[in-house]
Amino acid sequence: MLFYLPGATGYSLCVYLEYYKLQEPPFNITPDPRFLFFSRQHQEAFDHLLFGIRERKGFIQLTGEVGTGKTTVCRRLLEELGPNYKTALILNPFLSASQLLRAIAHELGLSPRRTDRLSILHALNNYVLDEVNAGNDVVLLFDEAQNLSHELLELIRLLSNLETHNQKLLQICLIGQPELREKLADPSLRQLRQRITIRYHLGPLTCEETNEYINRRLVLAGANGVPQFEEAAVRRVHQHSGGIPRLINAVCDKALLAGFVKEQQVLGEDLVKLAIDELQGDNA
Repeated sequence: MLFYLPGATGYSLCVYLEYYKLQEPPFNITPDPRFLFFSRQHQEAFDHLLFGIRERKGFIQLTGEVGTGKTTVCRRLLEELGPNYKTALILNPFLSASQLLRAIAHELGLSPRRTDRLSILHALNNYVLDEVNAGNDVVLLFDEAQNLSHELLELIRLLSNLETHNQKLLQICLIGQPELREKLADPSLRQLRQRITIRYHLGPLTCEETNEYINRRLVLAGANGVPQFEEAAVRRVHQHSGGIPRLINAVCDKALLAGFVKEQQVLGEDLVKLAIDELQGDNA
């Protein structure tokens, strides 16, 4: 390691905050909606989800590579919807059918007296009808949906059958990696695939957007001109990350640590290269 700090096993805790006069780590990899950068594609993804839900389109699909910001978009969406939307966000796709129904009921604040499948379905149906009659909408969001089994996807399709003559009463968002599209192409899931009316695939950031992304996160974290990434440094970050936000965060976090160790507030390509080598284990 070229910039190992004794005892600092959690670099991002963040030994460089005071040096750079930052209020919080700017490049955490957690899906914090405050730090969502609305690139053109992220804005379009957000607008597709919001439109589909508000217009009661039923099924909505959002896909993207690992680390492109799908979950962050989803969490920002939940903040945007407001009190007239009752939402359930399911993060664990590795469930049985009964466990999935219980998870949905729990997220919606339901406590059915009986926990068998038919009883929970009955409680969910009554809940949705009551909320719609009260002027509210019920939204189910399934993250990492590419890992849902065929059985669970079929169950989700059956949940969507609750509808009137002119509108869907339950809005369902499937959010996952590109493998979700491949899974839904299976002929056995054609009934579900045909019900998806809104689709969007979220791609990586351009080099220009990567620069904007880095600067925005620094400002949100309290930066006032420093630290600063040179143009060549940003190009190297983009080249290594391919424009994937999660990878951008990992490189920039390590680069800030390197800058702290070497007492440099303007980060050049050399520090980014050090950070990349560190992440790849080239200095072990």
